[in-house]
This record gives sequence, structure tokens and C-alpha cells, in this order.
Amino acid sequence: MPPSESSLPRRVARTLRTSLFAQVACALVLGIVVGKLWPGFAADLQPLGDGFIRLIKTIISPLVFCVVVVGIAKAGDLKAFGRIGLKALIWFEVASTLALVIGLLAANVVQPGSGMNVDPSTLNASAVDAKTGGGHLPSTAQFVLEAIPTSFIGAFAENSLLQVLILACLVGAALLHLGHTKVPKVLPAIEQAQEIIFAIVGFVMRLAPIAVFGAMAVLIGNYGLGVIETYGKLIILCYAAAALFIALLAVALKVVTGLSLWKFLRYIREEMLLALGTASTESVLPRVMQKLRKAGARDDAVGLVLPTGYSFNLDGASLYLSIGTLFIAQAVGVDLSLSQQITVVLVLMLTSKGMAGIPGSAFLALSATASSLGAIPAGAVALLLGVDRIMDSMRVVTNLLGNCVAVFAVSRWEGALDRERARKVLDGEIVVQLDDEEPDGEGPEGAEPKKPELKKPDAAEPEKGVPVPSEDPVVAVPVRTDKGASPEAG
Repeated sequence: MPPSESSLPRRVARTLRTSLFAQVACALVLGIVVGKLWPGFAADLQPLGDGFIRLIKTIISPLVFCVVVVGIAKAGDLKAFGRIGLKALIWFEVASTLALVIGLLAANVVQPGSGMNVDPSTLNASAVDAKTGGGHLPSTAQFVLEAIPTSFIGAFAENSLLQVLILACLVGAALLHLGHTKVPKVLPAIEQAQEIIFAIVGFVMRLAPIAVFGAMAVLIGNYGLGVIETYGKLIILCYAAAALFIALLAVALKVVTGLSLWKFLRYIREEMLLALGTASTESVLPRVMQKLRKAGARDDAVGLVLPTGYSFNLDGASLYLSIGTLFIAQAVGVDLSLSQQITVVLVLMLTSKGMAGIPGSAFLALSATASSLGAIPAGAVALLLGVDRIMDSMRVVTNLLGNCVAVFAVSRWEGALDRERARKVLDGEIVVQLDDEEPDGEGPEGAEPKKPELKKPDAAEPEKGVPVPSEDPVVAVPVRTDKGASPEAG
């Protein structure tokens, strides 16, 4: 057999063995095929995806805690950390409001629900209650109170990221106040715990292709491809609006940092594909945090901005909620005035902030918006039950990219971004090795690194002021300093 023919299968096998991107891509395609051909069997694969998400959630809170505490302690400036938080909130509010406005403009122009003439009385409103599990969105006061922990252990047990962030800030501030001399073993212990968590991430990520296969098979098996025909206009509009918003994110990132969003997208392509397959941004939070740190963003900025964005910066969800509200109104024949649409934006600005981690939160937000307007029947929200899962891909991509851009922008704004390193990493000049990956001397795709991350000083050219140790053994020669005293034997 010629060498070229024998090397091709070997290269394919090597890529499948070493590349998470290739493994997840194959699992994605296989899940679609199984869901289409055997929908009954596919429905039983739900535990594969759910189990993976549960494993990831168990390590998110301790990971965020460790990264934030270490970031504050090493930065040595609590005021800077406060500025990062304030600037992040400003960025989040501007970005999510822009997403809401883009969604409303797109829905007014395209009119995705016009001509449907749906009778709200024919819709099954109880199906929405089943989707949300009888839950509700917290009020503003309740949201603020629930962000304050009532128990140190309880914050981790409930997996409440905002509570964990507050605890991490308090611990980091205490470490700065006491100094390394009073508690010299605490910070190294937290750093070691962080390394253990990253190792656990590496173990769990080996199950990612199985999770993607199960989640995609369930999606296609339950909903099929027919829903795309029924809601085609709405789906195309949501994805087109998301593409426009991502293009604006790319411009903002270029202006603020000089970095390319498309190169960053290539840099996190494995995590993006995994998030798409599992329909969850939480599944990639640990690895995205690592990649942002490796790309030059400082630990404290990554540890604060990215997890906070999971609650405050749901750009994809904001797009979907604004378009979905107008779609429902148009479908039931309700013409919303300009003042009512402004009310939609104001209500969604509040309700979208408390959506993270609540089952069926999109329907809760839509129901709250419909109730506040008084013109849309609450049962009309059931119109989106069939298409909601199809929108997950749009929401996941937009939410994840929006939060990553926020990390870079706020880091640059605060002077916590190494732009030269970020450029080299995104250009591929530096091939990073994640903490949860096994070092094998190769890059993530099996290629040799173009440039090592660390350059050792040449032994022949020592740095100034640094003595070069002699290879000969050092002999201590006693020197008499006093005639009446004899030196001790060395």
C-alpha cells in the first residue's frame, strides 16, 4: 500500500483521538441521524445529555470561587476589582438593551406572525405551566436578596453563581487585608484546589461527545424537522437578527481591543460546538474561562465578568424575547403601539436579568410581559412551545459570544488585558495547553506548536546581575578573622 494511502486513515484516526472538535462534530451528526431514523429510541437518550450537564454544574461554583479569590489576591487591588464589576454591569446593560431593540425592529419590519389569525382560546395554556413547572421570575428586590448568601455552604449546594461570587469577593478581600504573612498557606491551598478542579474538568470533558450525541438525538426525535417548516419565518428572523448582533459585537471588539471576533470564534470552536450540541453555555464555562485566561485576560476580570454575564448578559435570550413578544401579538391580531413596545423593552430589561437557572424562564418572561401589556392573552405564549427548543442554538451562540466579548472589552477598559499575547494566541502564533488537557507535546489539533509559550534564557548569555553557577563543586574555605580564635570546621 502506498504511504499516502496508509497515512490518511492514520491521520483521521489521530484527529478523532486528539481533537475534541472532531469528536463532538461526529457525535452531532450521528445524533441527528439516530433522532431522524429512530425517534422512539432517541427519546430514551435524554439522560446522556442531562448527566453531563449535572457533572459540569458540580464543578462550576468551586471553580468560580477559586478563580475569583486567586485573581483578587494576586492583583492586590480590591478597588480595581470593584471597578471591573461596575464596568461589566454597564457593558451588560448596554448590550442587552441593544439586543432588545434590534429584536423589536426586526419583528416590526418582517412581521413574522402576521396573517396567522390564531384564536387564543384554542391554545393549551396549561402546557406553558407544565413547561415552567409552576415557577416564577423573581422581582427586582427578591433578585437582589437572593443574590446575597445566607450560608457559606448553601451557596455552593444551590449552585448560585452570584452568591458564590459575593463569597469569593469577601474571601479575596480578607486575604488582601490579612496579608500573606498572617495566612501564608490559604492562597496556595486555593490554587491547588483550582488545579484539582481543572483536572476534574478534563475527566468530565471526555464524556462530551456522548452528551452531544444524546442531546441532539433527543431534539430531532422529539421535534423532528417539520417544526422548521411551520415556524420557518420566525426561525430565520431570529437567526438573522442574532447574526446582525454578532456582527456588531465583532465591530465593538475590534474598536475596543483591536482583536478579531472571527479568530476568537475559531479559537473556541470546540467549546462553541459543545455548547450548541448540549444547548447549554454552562457546559463550557470552565474551559472558556481557561481559554480567556490563556488569551491574555487577567484572572480577576475573567473570574468576575464571565460568571456574572451568565445572569446579567443574556443577549441571545433578549433577542428571542423581544421578537417572540411581537410574534405572539401579530399571530393573535394585536397591534402594539409605540408606547406599548417601549413598555416591552422596559419590562424585558428587568425580567431577563433573573432568567438564569429557572426552568422555562423564557415563557415566564414572555408571560410577565404579556400580563404587563394587558393586550396579549397570556395563553398565547403557548404558540412558541413548538419552536422554543430550536431557538436554543441561537441563544447559546449569542449569549456565549456576548459574554466573551464583554470579558475582553472590560479587561481592556480596566487595563487587565495583555493585547499582544491575545493577538498571538488568536493568530495561532502561541498554541496554548489547557490545564485540563493531558500534555502530549502537540497542539490541540495534533500539530506542532508554532512558538513555545515560555522561552528559557540561553545558558551562554546569562541575564545581567545573575551569577552563573560553576559546574565545579563549591568548597567552603574557613577564614581566620581573629588570631585568638580558630574557625569551626566546615
